[in-house]
Amino acid sequence: MNTGKNSTVFIVDDHPLIRRGLRQLFETQATITVCGEAGSIAEAINEVKRCSPDLVIVDISLPDGSGLDLIKRLHATNPDQLFLVSSMHDERLLAERVLRAGAMGYVGKQEAPEHLITAVNKVLAGKVYLSEGVTEQLLINSYASNSAVKPQSPIEALSNRELEVFEQIGGGFSTMKIAEHLNLSVKTIETHRAHIKQKLNLATSSELVRHAVQWTLEGAV
Repeated sequence: MNTGKNSTVFIVDDHPLIRRGLRQLFETQATITVCGEAGSIAEAINEVKRCSPDLVIVDISLPDGSGLDLIKRLHATNPDQLFLVSSMHDERLLAERVLRAGAMGYVGKQEAPEHLITAVNKVLAGKVYLSEGVTEQLLINSYASNSAVKPQSPIEALSNRELEVFEQIGGGFSTMKIAEHLNLSVKTIETHRAHIKQKLNLATSSELVRHAVQWTLEGAV
């Protein structure tokens, strides 16, 4: 970790305007330098290794998969790498997944810029950054028995891979395209779709698509 004057940050977000805005925000900070950026998992894998940043800021929604998968892959090759997730999706649904994947915090894109700066500095200092409400909820859950903890939303019941597939469905991709994006077989994607429908209590594929599109739109910038 680097908490000195030359802390470097790498931005992973599929929206060029978001990346530009973050660059401009960090340019106002004397202690933070953006060393690179990427708009996809494939691009980020190579560029992060080249840049060797102190912190990687990752969006959940990427065109070729989930930011959680990117974090896991990069963390596997460099366990000391620090990650902060920035997304529009509900923090209550994703905070625990984010921490399990290897990130040190979550900040919503709807938050004021100073909150992101606070989150970045806190993670660079080796501390976890979550909203106060979510932190309290995670503490409550840690003391509760697993049988007593019930998901607040059906989406929480989805595995990380199912959540990836669900998001890709919401993005309008066909089963074949999702299989290509995630490097899985069409049969595997079909199995994931069936499990998602069952967990979300959806009877038809059209209902699945509607719910996925709605969820994706709610998390869109």
